[in-house]
Amino acid sequence: MKLYGYWRSSASYRVRIALNLKAIDYEYIPVHLVQDGGQQFSAEYAQLNPANLVPTLVDDQQALTLTQSLAILSYLDEAFPETPSLIFGDAQQKAHIRAVAYDVACDTQPIANLRILKYLESELELAASVKVQWAKHWITKSFQAIETRLKECAGDYCVANTVSLADVCLIPQVYNAQRFGVDMDAFPIIANIHEKCNALSAFYDALPENQPDAG
Repeated sequence: MKLYGYWRSSASYRVRIALNLKAIDYEYIPVHLVQDGGQQFSAEYAQLNPANLVPTLVDDQQALTLTQSLAILSYLDEAFPETPSLIFGDAQQKAHIRAVAYDVACDTQPIANLRILKYLESELELAASVKVQWAKHWITKSFQAIETRLKECAGDYCVANTVSLADVCLIPQVYNAQRFGVDMDAFPIIANIHEKCNALSAFYDALPENQPDAG
C-alpha cells in the first residue's frame, strides 16, 4: 500500500488517520504541492492522478489506484472489514456520521484549500490578508453548523463514543481552522472532540508536523 500525499493536505491527513486506525501498513510518498512549481503537476504524478491533487492511494496487491479521500476511506472500510469500521451503528447513526463528514469534505475544505487560495492571490490579485480572511470566514460558517449538528449526536467523539469517519474528516479541518486563526473557543464541542482524538496515537501520528515532509 502506497499513499502519495502532502504533509499539510487535510485530505491526505484524513487518509493517514484512517490507515493508522486500521493498523494498515503503508509507504508514504511525499508530493510537495509548492516546490518545483507543484510536484502534483509532474507528468509522472499526473499518470496516477490526472486531477493533480493529493492524496492518491495505490494498492499494489489489487493493482488499484484510487483518488479522492472519501473514496479511499470507503475502500479501506470495505476492503479491510476485520479492522475498525469508520461508519457504524443503525441508520440514524450512519446518517449523522456521513453528514458531519460531508459538511467538512464537500462543503468546507474544497473552498479554502491550497489551489483556491493560490488562485485568489495570484490570479485575482487579492492581498494575502484577504486570502486568510476568506478561509477563516468559510471555516467559521461551517463550524457554526457542525457545532449545532453535534449537539444531537456527539459523545466523546462526533457520534457517540466511538471514532468514526466524521472524526477522521473533522480533525484535519480543525488543524486548518487553527492555522487561519479561527476562534475555537466558540466551538466547545468541536474543541473537546479535537482534544480527545489527538490523545489517540492514530491521530497524533497522522499530525502534519509528524510527517517526514513537514516543513
